[in-house]
Amino acid sequence: MSVSVIIPTLNEEEWIAGAVESAFAAGAAEVIVADGGSDDRTTRRATAAGARVLLTDRMRAKQSNLGAHAATHDALIFLHADTRLAAGAATAVEDALQRANFGGFRICFIEPSRRLAFAAAAINLRTRLTRCPWGDQAQFIRRATFLEIGGYKEMPLMDDYELAIRMKGRGRTTILPMTVTTSGRRFLRKGLIRTAAHNWRTVIRYRLGADIDDLARSYRR
Repeated sequence: MSVSVIIPTLNEEEWIAGAVESAFAAGAAEVIVADGGSDDRTTRRATAAGARVLLTDRMRAKQSNLGAHAATHDALIFLHADTRLAAGAATAVEDALQRANFGGFRICFIEPSRRLAFAAAAINLRTRLTRCPWGDQAQFIRRATFLEIGGYKEMPLMDDYELAIRMKGRGRTTILPMTVTTSGRRFLRKGLIRTAAHNWRTVIRYRLGADIDDLARSYRR
């Protein structure tokens, strides 16, 4: 089993090369960047770093699904552009998918901050208790399984959460002890408590049946 890493992007020129390079350093056999119409140098820098670039419409779920269909290897890792895989992550995913159907990694943040260290600890605790890794935790799955279940639901928000819930209902989900390193830029920009509260309010509203387009507008406001 070999690993394809899929990175959905939109105007991520500052981050994309590092993500692609980390994926190859982690042992990925290929890296696919599915771009949603960037008007900066994202696609140019992705290509220069060795990724295969696909162009599609703007929606992370749709971009990820396109990448999965184009992938040529048995295991998929979905990586955010501002997230970095650790060395050996591809082999760890290959091993994990011999025993589990779906999974993700523990998380830590790039920026040095006590507040972000606390946020990472809370996220890792939540993931350990719920067995539902979110998108910034580099979700992974067998390609055949992903295609069989129809991939990510193509909606403007909560696609990663919805997939985690759906896969938890199908069988064993695993959380690898390795960490991915991601940017805490949103926490730093909006504040730790405010961001965490907004995230959980969005999850609760989604579970209660709120309109997904309204949720997306509120989340990105």
